[in-house]
Amino acid sequence: MPTKSLASPARKRQFGSERSTTPLPIVHDRPSDSKITWGRLAILVTVLAWLTYLVYTIMREFLNNGTQSFRFTTEAISYLVVVTFLTFSALMYLVARQGALQRFRDHVRVPRAELDSHFGAQQRSMTVLVPSYSEEPAVVRATLWSAALQEYPSLRVVLLLGDPPHPTDAVVAERLAYSRGIAQQIEAALAEPRVRFSDELLICELELAADPAVSVEAVRELAGHYSWAAGWLDRMKAAEKVTDHVDTFFVEQVLGGLSAELALTATALNAAADENTAPTKERMLELHRRLVWTFSAELDTFERKLYASLSHEANKAMNLNAYIGLMGGFFRREEGPDGTILRPVADRADADFVVSDSDYLLTLDADLLLLRDYCLRLVYFLEQPDNARVAVTQTPYSSFRGAPTRIERLAGATTDIQHILHQGMSHYGATFWVGANAVIRKRALEDIVEVETVGGFEVRRYVQDRTVIEDTESSIDLGTHGWTLVNYPERLSYSATPPDFGSLIVQRRRWANGGLLILPKLWQQLRERRRQGHPVSLTELFLRVNYMTSIAWASFGRMFLLAYPYDSRLLSPVVVFAALPYFLAMGSDLRFCG
Repeated sequence: MPTKSLASPARKRQFGSERSTTPLPIVHDRPSDSKITWGRLAILVTVLAWLTYLVYTIMREFLNNGTQSFRFTTEAISYLVVVTFLTFSALMYLVARQGALQRFRDHVRVPRAELDSHFGAQQRSMTVLVPSYSEEPAVVRATLWSAALQEYPSLRVVLLLGDPPHPTDAVVAERLAYSRGIAQQIEAALAEPRVRFSDELLICELELAADPAVSVEAVRELAGHYSWAAGWLDRMKAAEKVTDHVDTFFVEQVLGGLSAELALTATALNAAADENTAPTKERMLELHRRLVWTFSAELDTFERKLYASLSHEANKAMNLNAYIGLMGGFFRREEGPDGTILRPVADRADADFVVSDSDYLLTLDADLLLLRDYCLRLVYFLEQPDNARVAVTQTPYSSFRGAPTRIERLAGATTDIQHILHQGMSHYGATFWVGANAVIRKRALEDIVEVETVGGFEVRRYVQDRTVIEDTESSIDLGTHGWTLVNYPERLSYSATPPDFGSLIVQRRRWANGGLLILPKLWQQLRERRRQGHPVSLTELFLRVNYMTSIAWASFGRMFLLAYPYDSRLLSPVVVFAALPYFLAMGSDLRFCG
């Protein structure tokens, strides 16, 4: 649906009030002291209201009226259980929110110069893995572009196509053929800026080796390169076809945001040249490297279902596992009775298929867009000495601005609320890996890998596929092995939300039961961490249990309250006071998210 048409009064009457189209700030607004104080008061009111209800409604009823009937006793216990669980979920929301507010207050963004200096000395490799199954090629293309334009020293982007490789339907075959060519198209488009800036970096290095003094002419020339890069992105923007709010975000925030930043750097360099000043030799090299790193990503496509020796299970986890299991290996293609086999070989010279290894992995859903600093800032965070045992860091994704339908805006609202809650869970050490986007230490995955033999071939499972919330289960596995997870307190990733009610039901149903299925693993982790001398705090435990199981008990609890005719003596306005802080806080958070 064209974005421009949303401005018409008829469209507003059809879809309801407009959701804000103003981009959310990358760095969260600093909460005031009064907001943090009100948050603490909300937690206190919720606890006191529940205790008051327990004492003055339930206990008083039994004390004043003596022995009650079996029915009333059963109703009282069940009603108290339902109210307690619902109040507990509300309380966990307020606790997580309070942690998020404190993180937003304390977060200080790393200066750009510090990032440039760090990556001038530390240049570890990263592979971006984009699993895809029957995705629209235009959606995949935008995602790959947002990954390819990440400024990072050594970046490889791989599209993992999970579609059946030989479709019989002509439309499906055409779509698959286009998807197979996206990576090559992007790499070909990047060739011109990549060659240009690589050559200029080499020239700069040679000139500074001969004469360390930086000339004003060299500064103006560098400014020209930044202006050329901004113009290249602007031309790409102008050629993009915009059909909906996601396309608008890609053009304005991904391409436009990077273009504006490069143009600003060009302006600053020209201003320095006008004042007859020049950056240091080291800074000139950093600025040249920045252009090279932004446009030098390698792109590739991999289809596991072309090989009989790899898992063909229809889930995202095994799509990732199949490729990660090949990384760092040398293989020779052989034809077997069931198809092509990848046979491991010891010597690279004997291989006709080589999969590069890397220090970091970035898993990225095929409908998600990254802003320009995602890789740089998250890897910098992981490489700080205090974070040596952090296995996964991410920015929980936000929703795209300006969704046209009410159902999409509602789904987007819950997404933005979840972003806040996940940030708060990090405050208490209760982070869960959200697999839509995450930077992962590959050596941490090696700690949790499970190896088995299926059909005579080795299958390596890094990300478990027993449930559709494979990232949650892997979070518990990593914690059991002494690794931690942290959410980075900025907004650097955005994802689409279901555009209709049917899609929303499918998505939420996938999330609903997985937590219950893997809850026993959490108890195993608790025992293991206690044995290692790192017991789990009560707050972390409560937040994790609520995250994994609250969908179930909230659903059943609401059904009981709506369907069963409870005795009126169990009702009390005090219950409203237990829920009121939760609703007021969520209302405030929704306004905070636009």
